[in-house]
Amino acid sequence: MKVKDVAAAVEEIAPLGLAQDWDNVGLLLGDPDRDVKKLLLAIDVTKAVVAEAKKLKTDMILSYHPVIWDGLKRIRVDDSSYVVHELIGAGISVFSIHTALDAAVGGVNDGLAEILGIQNGKPLGDYVNYAPRENHKLVVFVPVDALEEVADAVFAAGAGAISSYRDCGFRTEGTGTFTPLEGAKPAIGKKGRKEQVREMRFETLVPADKLDSVVEAMKAAHPYETPAFDIFKLFGYGNRFGLGRIGPLGKPAKVEQLVERIKRQTGARAVGLVGDPKRLVKTAAVCAGTCGTIVNSVIAAGADAYLTGEMKHHHALAAQEAGLTCICLSHTVSERFILKKLARQLRSRTKDVTIRISKKDADPFTWKSI
Repeated sequence: MKVKDVAAAVEEIAPLGLAQDWDNVGLLLGDPDRDVKKLLLAIDVTKAVVAEAKKLKTDMILSYHPVIWDGLKRIRVDDSSYVVHELIGAGISVFSIHTALDAAVGGVNDGLAEILGIQNGKPLGDYVNYAPRENHKLVVFVPVDALEEVADAVFAAGAGAISSYRDCGFRTEGTGTFTPLEGAKPAIGKKGRKEQVREMRFETLVPADKLDSVVEAMKAAHPYETPAFDIFKLFGYGNRFGLGRIGPLGKPAKVEQLVERIKRQTGARAVGLVGDPKRLVKTAAVCAGTCGTIVNSVIAAGADAYLTGEMKHHHALAAQEAGLTCICLSHTVSERFILKKLARQLRSRTKDVTIRISKKDADPFTWKSI
């Protein structure tokens, strides 16, 4: 497989359209046409991870956090751009997914929600405008006696498919007006004379990847020299995509029970607690990493508990004053557990690629009791 093929497999799991607009995701380093035989998964691309990748003769790294956050003005061996320099020198490509995997169905936040036993969890905020398949609506105005020919042409070009139905469209009759000017070659009417024609407003759904061919088919079948038509981009509705999850627990549980479950499934060695550590939790929320003001949405929703990576001091105080119990795992611990699942998903999609999870990628904190 090539880098671009692995990238396509990753995007089946975490479409990049789900990422926050401030994020930096996708293929950040490398040649899309380079062959990939070995893929390494990591949360962060550190010096240790780069050294591991080179030792393993890795062709590509799939990282959770972006290897490049901000625009680089230089790449040197003696500053923070060292890892980029080493990766380029070794010919190792890097694809980063971050908030795309946070928001994805079955991604990081769904994983945390599953650990707590949240049922039918809904995103908490930072919503993104994403539809699994981008669609447009084509609206065209056609003389009544030419409608069927135009409709058949656009349907044949790929328009009008909705679920298990084809040839889907809507039509309504009205009156079209126009005055042909000098140089025009009107199919109906005469130059210099205002015309009124019985027309049909015809509209249908068009997948984004078929838009050009549908419009060309419409123009070829339309009797007018210059057809009047509109194209509208449609935005997804129903399922909302965003960060975090909130919902009722399938079975209410005490905080200490949830903590044991979290430790067992994430490998967390310690947790930070805010609020009542003994309360019975009926409704809970989660958000991996650092979620900022999303905690305000959790408080407003009246949740009993909130599982996250880390919190700022004033957010923790706000939670405490609101009576919300918070469980903090540390930033990367709240995310790292997903790598095993991600590796399994990719192995089923990349048969000829050896996939490893980095052994050098680790929480920068060492947790000790004092």
